[in-house]
Amino acid sequence: MQIELQDPDLAAEADALCARLSGVTAAAPFALVFTEDRLELRKLDEPRLGAVFVDFVEGAAAHRRKFGGGRGQTIARAVGLKHGHNPHVVDGTAGLGRDAFVLASLGCTVTLCERHPVVHALLEDGLRRAAADAEIGPWVRQRLQLLPFGLGLGDISEQPDVVYLDPMFPHKKKAALVKKEMRVFHSLVGADLDADALLAPALALARARVVVKRPDYAGFLADTRPSAQIASKNNRFDLYVKAAL
Repeated sequence: MQIELQDPDLAAEADALCARLSGVTAAAPFALVFTEDRLELRKLDEPRLGAVFVDFVEGAAAHRRKFGGGRGQTIARAVGLKHGHNPHVVDGTAGLGRDAFVLASLGCTVTLCERHPVVHALLEDGLRRAAADAEIGPWVRQRLQLLPFGLGLGDISEQPDVVYLDPMFPHKKKAALVKKEMRVFHSLVGADLDADALLAPALALARARVVVKRPDYAGFLADTRPSAQIASKNNRFDLYVKAAL
C-alpha cells in the first residue's frame, strides 16, 4: 500500500497510518493520498475511477440527508425508527459510513465498527471533518462513534438496541460496471468470505433485533431465515427480531 503526502503538515498522520498499514496487501496497486483537504484512496491501475474518500458534509451524503425521505426511508423502518424512538445502533460493517450517517442524521446514536485498516482510515478522516463542520458537527460528535481499529462486536460492553450488518457481497457478473467505490472496494477488500460468522455475535449483542442488508439476489446470512423482511429497489433488509423496540 503506497502512501503519498501532498500536505507536509500531515507528515505525522501519514507516518502513523504507514505503521498501521504495515503488512496490508491488495490484489491491485493502491495509494492513500493525504491531500490538503482529505484522505483519498486511488486505484493506480484505473485512474479514471477517480479518488474514493468519505465526505458527509457535501455531495451525495448531504443530498440524502436533506432530501432522502427522512424516517420513511426503508433503512429507518428496518431499524425501528418510529414515533420518536431513536434506537442505539451498532453498525458492525461500517464501510464508508453512509448508512450509519443516514441513521444518525435521523436521530439514532450509532457505534461504528470497521475491520479493514484502509477503510477504517478513510472513515476516520471523514468523521473528523464532519465533526468540525459548523452545520452538522454538533450532532455528528454526539451520535457517531467509530471504534478504534481492531475492536469489533465482541469488544462492545453497552448493549445496543439494534446491530446492523451490510457485508460485502459479490456482484452479479452482468453488473460488472458497478459504482466506482464498489469496484475499488472489491479490489481492495474482496467479498466478506467470513460474513456468516458475524450473525451469531450480532444476535448475542443486540437487545431487540439484528438487521442485515442484502442484495435482492443474495441468500440469507449464515443460511438463517429472518423473522421478517423489508424490500427496497435493489436490496432487502432481513430482520432477526429478539424483542420489541
